[in-house]
Amino acid sequence: MINRKLPSLTLCAFAALTAGVASAAPREFAIRTVSSRADVVSGGQALVEVSLPGKLPLHHVRIAVDGRDVTAAFRLGSAEGTLLGVVDGLAVGRNTIELRANRGRGRPVATLVVTNHPISGPIISGPHQTPYICETQAFGLGAPLDADCAVNTRVDYFYRSNITNSFQAFNPVGPRPTDLANTTTTEEHAVPYIVRREMGTVNRAVYVIAFLHEPGQPLPDPWSGTPGWNNRLIYSFGGGCRAGYHQGRSVGGLNAAASHLEESQVGYKDHLLGRGYAVVGSSLNVFGTTCADLISAESAMMLKEYFIKRFGAPRYTIGAGGSGGSMQQSMIAANYPGLLDGIIPGRVYPDNITFFMPLFDCELLMSAFDKSALSWTPAQKTAVSGLRDFNYCVNNGTRYPNLRPQNCDPLAVPVSLMYDPVTNRGGARCTYQDNMVNVYGLDRGTGFARRPFDNVGVQYGLGSLNAGLISFEQFAELNGRIGGHDIDGKVVSTRTVADRQALRTVYRTGRLTQGAGGLATVPIIDLRSYLDGTGDVHDAHHSKILRARLLAANGNADNHVMVTVASTGTLGGDIGGTDTPLQLVTRTILAGMDQWLANIAADRSQGNRAHRVARNKPADLVDSCYTASLQKITDLAQCAQIYPYSSEARIVAGEPWTADRLKCALKPVDSRDYVQQLTAAQLGQLRAIFPDGVCDYRRPGVEQQPLQGTWLTYPGGGDVRELGGNDDGDRDD
Repeated sequence: MINRKLPSLTLCAFAALTAGVASAAPREFAIRTVSSRADVVSGGQALVEVSLPGKLPLHHVRIAVDGRDVTAAFRLGSAEGTLLGVVDGLAVGRNTIELRANRGRGRPVATLVVTNHPISGPIISGPHQTPYICETQAFGLGAPLDADCAVNTRVDYFYRSNITNSFQAFNPVGPRPTDLANTTTTEEHAVPYIVRREMGTVNRAVYVIAFLHEPGQPLPDPWSGTPGWNNRLIYSFGGGCRAGYHQGRSVGGLNAAASHLEESQVGYKDHLLGRGYAVVGSSLNVFGTTCADLISAESAMMLKEYFIKRFGAPRYTIGAGGSGGSMQQSMIAANYPGLLDGIIPGRVYPDNITFFMPLFDCELLMSAFDKSALSWTPAQKTAVSGLRDFNYCVNNGTRYPNLRPQNCDPLAVPVSLMYDPVTNRGGARCTYQDNMVNVYGLDRGTGFARRPFDNVGVQYGLGSLNAGLISFEQFAELNGRIGGHDIDGKVVSTRTVADRQALRTVYRTGRLTQGAGGLATVPIIDLRSYLDGTGDVHDAHHSKILRARLLAANGNADNHVMVTVASTGTLGGDIGGTDTPLQLVTRTILAGMDQWLANIAADRSQGNRAHRVARNKPADLVDSCYTASLQKITDLAQCAQIYPYSSEARIVAGEPWTADRLKCALKPVDSRDYVQQLTAAQLGQLRAIFPDGVCDYRRPGVEQQPLQGTWLTYPGGGDVRELGGNDDGDRDD
């Protein structure tokens, strides 16, 4: 079993939340890492804080790493009685930092073991994925320097024109442009609107770090800030959902081509930069590059650490991004608490499995309807699907084929490297589970990754039958024809059967968020641009699923605010164009999150994290909706009329709103489940269709169990370990 006890090392979140807060002098000697946990240091460096009781002067102490004196790297920290330094030259593996008082004589008064990893990774995600295609040229960074896609770091400057309202290249050694705009940060610092953008590689991904900075002036560092940076960090996550095997061609929703600086897909990066936020992201934080939350978490962990070592610890870090970006935020917040202090997910999905399930069912429903000998009206199809409009299925049922091994990016992964059942069975399989093979392990029977998907016993259309919207004949024929997907994602006549070990892994390790772990206490502002009924894949009911899971796990959802806005214009828009309602509301939401986190950071009173999060939520941060004319409505009944929720096929079949029974527990066909009185022949027909029984949604799903731990690492083969702990023993034997 996974040991849930975390190491007694301070998470980087603590440093972020306490930065700038006055504190008493320390009472004892101590060493802690500020840039990351001590067991996930990377790149041979760590930002380290040393606490000295009694205001002991620096020249009275000696700090060493495995006997090597590093005292010169330390200067006075911002907190009383502390020293802060970037310790360099760490060897890969374990390094021991020792603090000696009395001018370095005597025994160490404090020690800390730091585990360093290569800047190319991996740390928590297991053996590197192969094949892996470098795409550094797509960013104008030239050919990679090695097999891990490393490049030389590149820094460019851009300025905002007050004539064209667009970004232009800025020559840091040339004269100032006459059309250079000014901007005012959240801290009321008026500065030239000049953006420094750094690009390089961390964890085999191209990263972007951007913030206001005037060339020739000092950069922020761990000891001092600058007028342009407001000491907040926005981590941007990009959308989509596709298997990986390549580096990617966009960066966390930032779309940072080498020659210019674009508005992001999220729609407010220009506003963020102009207000003084630092904005970061990486190409492996784009689910359209690799829909692997573990790799995204690792990339965020490593890039945030890199940022802190270079520029200093932010007061707090806010996650942002829509669609696939929302999945990453909720899963990282749940499974690696402390990396993100607050999240603003847009067009929410709680996780990628929750995103997949209605799409897999859509494909099966379309196949069954196409083969049906009966007549189905569009309204009946919609009723069975649970969706606002069955065009959702028509448009998206096969658009995200994450069960199919050929779901590779054709622009990145050559056909010669892809799996083929006849000519290349050892090729890259671009399914969801094969993309996460380090997590799920291999099924010895198939030789492919274990798969957690299942539809055995699901009575599709049960709610529609009981509401009198479809006939018994339609219900019976549909469930007799529905079928499932084989291991290569093809629709077959038999239903899909999940691997039980894969199911255990899903629940125990947070591949399906349950409202527990870090998700229970992270501030969430769920921003929904409403698209139901348009055939778009971003249906609003996924926000309701997230709310249901938080309620089920914690008895409340005090950390979750749902805001819905009319979807007008594009999310990005033209940088010089008119702001859309979505962009304007997003700015209000960002200000609310900023205030919420500031309130939490300033709260030194008693109570656990959940209590502090709840009591410090700004009074105007409540569930609400905005009309196209930006009228804010807090009457939720009125919001439900303007923006009604639909559901999905399994909720129509009886699954609760938590939508968390990946494989349902079964029970015999029971006449009491049907509103109309069925004949003995009809019941016999259903028993033949469901020989093993039908879903009993009053019971937990098969292998459904609580989240067993956070900050887990996956050495490969389905093994799961706590960082610094022991193997949990649930491997692919």
